[in-house]
Amino acid sequence: MRLLKVATCNLNQWAMDFDCNLNNIKESITQAKQAGAVIRLGPELEITGYGCEDHFLELDTINHGWECLKEILVGDWTDGILCSIGMPVIKGSERYNCQVLCFNRKIIMIRPKMWLANDGNYRELRWFTAWKHKDQLVDFQLPSEIAEAVLQQSVPFGYGYVRFLDTAVAAEVCEELFTPIPPHAELALNGVEVFMNASGSHHQLRKLDVRLRAFIGATHTRGGVYMYSNQQGCDGGRLYYDGCSCVVVNGEVVAQGSQFSLRDIEVVTAQVDLDAVASLRGSISSFQEQASCKNTVSSVLVPYKLCQPFNMQMSLSSPLQINYHSPEEEIAFGPGCWLWDYLRRSGASGFLLPLSGGADSSSVAAIVGCMCQLVVKEIEKGDEQVKADAIRIGNYTDGQFPTDSKEFAKRIFYTVFMGSENSSEDTKKRAKDLTDEIGSWHLDVSIDGVVSALLSLFQTLTGKRPRYKVDGGSNIENLGLQNIQARIRMVLAFMLASLLPWVHSKPGFYLVLGSSNVDEGLRGYLTKYDCSSADINPIGSISKQDLRAFLRWAAVHLGYSSLAEIEAAPPTAELEPIRSNYSQLDEVDMGMTYEELSVYGRLRKIFRCGPVSMFKNLCYRWGSRLSPSEVADKVKYFFKYYSINRHKMTVLTPSYHAESYSPEDNRFDLRQFLYNARWPYQFSKIDELVKELDGDKVAFGETSEQDKSRANGLGMGVVAAGSGDPKSGL
Repeated sequence: MRLLKVATCNLNQWAMDFDCNLNNIKESITQAKQAGAVIRLGPELEITGYGCEDHFLELDTINHGWECLKEILVGDWTDGILCSIGMPVIKGSERYNCQVLCFNRKIIMIRPKMWLANDGNYRELRWFTAWKHKDQLVDFQLPSEIAEAVLQQSVPFGYGYVRFLDTAVAAEVCEELFTPIPPHAELALNGVEVFMNASGSHHQLRKLDVRLRAFIGATHTRGGVYMYSNQQGCDGGRLYYDGCSCVVVNGEVVAQGSQFSLRDIEVVTAQVDLDAVASLRGSISSFQEQASCKNTVSSVLVPYKLCQPFNMQMSLSSPLQINYHSPEEEIAFGPGCWLWDYLRRSGASGFLLPLSGGADSSSVAAIVGCMCQLVVKEIEKGDEQVKADAIRIGNYTDGQFPTDSKEFAKRIFYTVFMGSENSSEDTKKRAKDLTDEIGSWHLDVSIDGVVSALLSLFQTLTGKRPRYKVDGGSNIENLGLQNIQARIRMVLAFMLASLLPWVHSKPGFYLVLGSSNVDEGLRGYLTKYDCSSADINPIGSISKQDLRAFLRWAAVHLGYSSLAEIEAAPPTAELEPIRSNYSQLDEVDMGMTYEELSVYGRLRKIFRCGPVSMFKNLCYRWGSRLSPSEVADKVKYFFKYYSINRHKMTVLTPSYHAESYSPEDNRFDLRQFLYNARWPYQFSKIDELVKELDGDKVAFGETSEQDKSRANGLGMGVVAAGSGDPKSGL
């Protein structure tokens, strides 16, 4: 047996906070050594933080990275343990994303990333160059201060691996694992047994399985120990890095860290037998044959043994059941942890949420409540950092600290029901019931007086007073009256967030939370600069369908039973007067269902469909229930309002990224915001296809009555919305 103890970790790094990041790295190494590990792997770019973005272009960032690495090397941190540490490095005139492999106070080699992540939320090619020289290791001249400190002038730089006397170890950096020909395949044929993947991978709903299947696949057919390390937390932007550091041996997970946590440092260790890797490889004939004619990869020899012989005092890590969270749990814990990081690092004293009693704002309230529960649980487990942050934010004195989530929520969470003459007693009661369960400081405010004052001012200026459509007004009047209410709520929310702490003799300010969901953003079903305009939004990239499932889950698992009634209520903006023969409903206003919006969103973003491609896809999907002309009407209607309202995405509140079809304009979904909303060329192509398809049906004898029958079976027909969409205006 060749027994090897390895350690990987989740680290809650903060972009550009070198003190925080260095302390986390040191503590993780200390914990790894205390556990007896001889290999320690940290996340990608852990010294600087992954999310530095254009700060990577500053020489200061590079220099500070070297300064931190020097502090690690001159101490005893790397004594007897191989440490893979992520940082940016400049070689010549190029900037590389690197893993620096350190051992016994020396740099063994520097491994630059060869395949950069450059899609979705990732823009690595903006800041780094991909290393393209796979055939050799080259000399890298160390900065003079580092060279003097570690007594090394140069080190190997490039693609290669480290040969110890009893095993071989190599780095594979994040995106490289997911390439068509990943480096680990070639490295395995060269005898590498331990792979270290340093990653900066963010949370996305239902994504974890894809990641874990990649680790399992990497070692299932070719053997090996695959170590994975990731950041965990909000490092300063829209992304939540979701940890889940793990160790996989021959296709089986033997150690797994948490996906969501408030802890700054989590070290995951595993004891493995490398002879099991050699045995598996020796049993696979095709592996043996390919290894016999492999391309040789450069290596660096380290005359040191990492493994221990057979010892009954050292137990092997056994395969375990992989821990997956349900989507509802992901919605609770991911945004909840992200909110905590944002709160404690922003200097704010709490959150303020305009709470309407509807599904979206109630989801945000439940997530904040979940955050409070997580804080109390982590304090009970003995986390001193969480405790210190909670004491500071909650303004506790005399040695007190949070022991009850409702009491903690009372200190840091304000909710405000901003009712009007159009609000119902039902939503008002639902909001109050929920706040009682969560424990927030709740206010009930009427905005009618402010609305009336603005309308009187308008009447003085113009001589006219607008009316709602149900009272005989035009669509323009109807829309304007609704937008006034929505925007007053935004102004009031920010005023309360800045002044309520002063009223209650508390320090600081409150962060305003937004509550628009991803489908409303895609459709543009929100008023520009209304309550959707906030400091941050934890649900801005989550679909309505997922949120409703979350509400049902939270009613039981978070203990907020009132959420069940909120989820069952039909979604409504409550911006128009309620009449006996009329009640405003979101899906009627939008002219499409939330279910349809999710379909449109996925086809537009994930499957990269323009209007024509979307029409063709939906003809297959909905063709048994809708005629081609009805599908065409739906597609045209969606693209019309999507393009009319795209400008709203330019001012969308920074939102937690969770959904792969998010229309977020800042970095994820980059498109113009001024469209020809008639789409004349594309829509004419759809019309031509409809004529062709109708002609085919006539040839086969299908009647229009059959078309109607199929349409009625769908139950998702276009609802007549006209031009009076209450949230579509500027």
